[in-house]
Amino acid sequence: MKLARSKSGAADPAQAMVGISDPLYGARHVAIIMDGNGRWAKRKHLPRAFGHKKGVEAVRNIVRIAGKMGLETMTLYAFSSENWNRPEEEISDLMGLLRQYIQSDIAEFVKNGVRLKVIGNYKALDADIVAMIDSAIEKTAGNSKMTLAVALNYGARDEMLRAVQHIASRVKTGELEPEAINLDHISDALDTADLPPLDLLIRTSGELRLSNFLLWQVAYSELYFTDTLWPDFDKAELEKALQSFGDRERRFGGR
Repeated sequence: MKLARSKSGAADPAQAMVGISDPLYGARHVAIIMDGNGRWAKRKHLPRAFGHKKGVEAVRNIVRIAGKMGLETMTLYAFSSENWNRPEEEISDLMGLLRQYIQSDIAEFVKNGVRLKVIGNYKALDADIVAMIDSAIEKTAGNSKMTLAVALNYGARDEMLRAVQHIASRVKTGELEPEAINLDHISDALDTADLPPLDLLIRTSGELRLSNFLLWQVAYSELYFTDTLWPDFDKAELEKALQSFGDRERRFGGR
């Protein structure tokens, strides 16, 4: 088992104090594309809604596990901007589960020091959901043990478009000169500006694509794909992904 290594070939400075027995292998920020709820239900001859319900249970379980491991940030792809193309009944089920999750777990977040952050245009959701999210964000704002970032009505292209529009507005007002724009200006205008760099992106269910998720942030992160369907993704699966991360050498474009 090895620590992820930097472009120099030496262990990353941020990981210098991490031993090989550390369950995170130096990872600070892990993101997951949670895929396979529908196929899980289909294999068991159950309605898709039941698959989504089991998916929420998997979210609850994996967030608890990540917190106990000491992970700094976990970002979950919960509802994409393209998911609006799904049948209306399925969208309604997903929104209902979102309401239930916020209502049932916010107290646990507060107790366990989990800060909730939402990325994406969640303000476009139903007013009652927006109010619940805003309240949850406010209640957990002072927590520092772990940040749970949930992507709701999120699309990476939309995120980057909004970032460009923000930067353009600064240029228009004279606050920023076009030739002065650098990579930090873009990163700082993204929804993830206050999160650590993405170390590992996991996708479940065997699909091998990013699906418009964290396209800017994933530039130098490690990718891990598993055939495991999301409702079956548990502690053992997360540990396998983290061990795979720890066994890789991260060169960041160097030799």
